Amino acid sequence: MAAAADDEGVHDGRYDSPLTDVGRAQARSLAAYWAAHPPGFDRAYTSTLRRATETAAIVTAPLGLTPMPTELLREFDNGPLAGLPLAEAEARYPIPAFRHDLSAFTEGGGESQAAFRARALHALELIWQGGGERVLVVAHGGILNAMLRELTGAHRAHFAYGDTASTTVRLSRDSQTAVATGVNLAPHLPDP
Repeated sequence: MAAAADDEGVHDGRYDSPLTDVGRAQARSLAAYWAAHPPGFDRAYTSTLRRATETAAIVTAPLGLTPMPTELLREFDNGPLAGLPLAEAEARYPIPAFRHDLSAFTEGGGESQAAFRARALHALELIWQGGGERVLVVAHGGILNAMLRELTGAHRAHFAYGDTASTTVRLSRDSQTAVATGVNLAPHLPDP
């Protein structure tokens, strides 16, 4: 999602910035792609941050779905960095050489990595127990990474996410198997 925070040069995270015109165009392109190539989603969830809810509304409209908002899918809580200009944030809250997984994101607060992982698991549980066989999740790169790391057991991995790109995962209800069948898919966007 191309959000205003990108253009403003500020930390996004929990900063509740709206989509830009580019972000809306990307979402409309994805909606058109899915209208022509129906993905078969039977349920949709979205973060409650504006850039996600706006994206979700655009991409689910042609699918006849109403996305269910949940705060569990909000981006990483970067505490006082949210909305701060990048240079100011670096000066006021320098990144330590080491941060324990149980420590707050900054001296001024924010989510620890342990709390973030726990929230990702809770979001996965909500989606799993919510029913649906083909579920769409509209969220943010950080929380989507945390969810994929929990599903795959790759706790130090990082999965690339471009704006409006998607990842497909197949889960079994008969085993603990999670198969990532595609990562950072963007067939609706021109090649860079």
